[in-house]
Amino acid sequence: MTTETRTAAAVSPADIENGRRAYELDRAHVFHSWQAQALFEPMTVLAASGSHVWDGKGNRLIDLSSQLVNTNIGHQHPAVVAAIQEQAGRLCTIAPQHVNDMRSEAARLVSELTPQGLDTVFFTNGGADANEHAIRMARLHTGRQKVLSAYRSYHGGTQLAVNVTGDPRRFANDYFGEGVVHFMPAYTYRSYFGSTTEEEESERALRHLEDMILLEGPQNIAALILETIPGTAGIYLPPPGYLAGVRELTRRHGIVLIADEVMAGFGRSGAWFAFDHWDLTPDLITFAKGINSGYVPLGGVVISDEIAATFDERAYPGGLTYSGHPLACAAAVATITAMREEGMIENAARLGREVIGPRLREIAERHPSVGEVRGIGCFWAVELVKNRETREPLAPYGGSSPAMTELTKALKDGGVLPFVNFNRVHVVPPLNIADDDLLAGLAVLDEALEVADAHVE
Repeated sequence: MTTETRTAAAVSPADIENGRRAYELDRAHVFHSWQAQALFEPMTVLAASGSHVWDGKGNRLIDLSSQLVNTNIGHQHPAVVAAIQEQAGRLCTIAPQHVNDMRSEAARLVSELTPQGLDTVFFTNGGADANEHAIRMARLHTGRQKVLSAYRSYHGGTQLAVNVTGDPRRFANDYFGEGVVHFMPAYTYRSYFGSTTEEEESERALRHLEDMILLEGPQNIAALILETIPGTAGIYLPPPGYLAGVRELTRRHGIVLIADEVMAGFGRSGAWFAFDHWDLTPDLITFAKGINSGYVPLGGVVISDEIAATFDERAYPGGLTYSGHPLACAAAVATITAMREEGMIENAARLGREVIGPRLREIAERHPSVGEVRGIGCFWAVELVKNRETREPLAPYGGSSPAMTELTKALKDGGVLPFVNFNRVHVVPPLNIADDDLLAGLAVLDEALEVADAHVE
């Protein structure tokens, strides 16, 4: 009997009743992220296994969202569950000033995956505080204050991280005192520079970035933080030459380059880190999500030897009670090991090349609501428009629309749990999803897009 068969059998009437009670308690007592609380109707999850979840009514859904694009190895991977259980029986927690074997081993495994000269790891609770600490390190290392960040980006919900963020979630939390300066990204489909080719986009975006650096004063800029492949903001890949140009500009002006790999890292793009596709070596790397698929909260910063040396004789003014938590690090060790042994990185690349990419391109040809499909590995976006010529989005920037609400409902009714943001559906399944499940999910998307087509002008 497979794991998923056991899980399906376990969703009983009693489980459904427990889920109903959980929903009542949730609505009475739980405050949810990014929501108007009285208007929110969350989905109850009774069970999950592999690439599936079971909702509060007992319906099985194909999880094409990987939750928040973090369950890279799927739900309830037995090796990772066993590692957490074994660690809990041996040592549940210990203060971060002490050595624990799982943190040491997790740091070693991460440093094996990063470019030469990035050998030190500071563990955090998640991606937002990883970015906060990376910026703090850059400021202390350089003695400068300003941080450059792209519009159409997401870097976390804590105070500095949300100010560094370049999407509308920043608006209500925007404080100029944080020292953040935003620049226009290279985004070929919706170019801010009037570009018609990738080459033009790269050249013009780099010229804009150089102008921003000069106008802001390079002597004032500590860091430039950039999602190698922006995730929530649209999974738009950097055009050829762009990342190399960014790296050259930061080196020339002594600016620390922080690669935010929180969503794109640990196999999501079909490589261990997304920057591997472009042979980029940053100064700091932030990670979370896929390092242990979120089984226990964990993030971190990989630090270059040069920046790490800044704190050899000078205390780093920062820390966390749960830095390198044994349960989280045990999950990370088991996750990285499982990814290697089961060939998940290679499989993610194959799925993108042979299944997701070709199938989405076929779907795009049939549906006038599809403006563009783009992606790599298990990291894809379907951008929906009212008009292909004008590229008017099917939902406004920063919001939703009746069309997107109808589409989301059609996907769930068809048995797919989607990741939907503004006018896009992201196709971001676990890296080890079965081909048949992936094709079934894409077939549901194909059918559901007829709802979107009805709104094309």
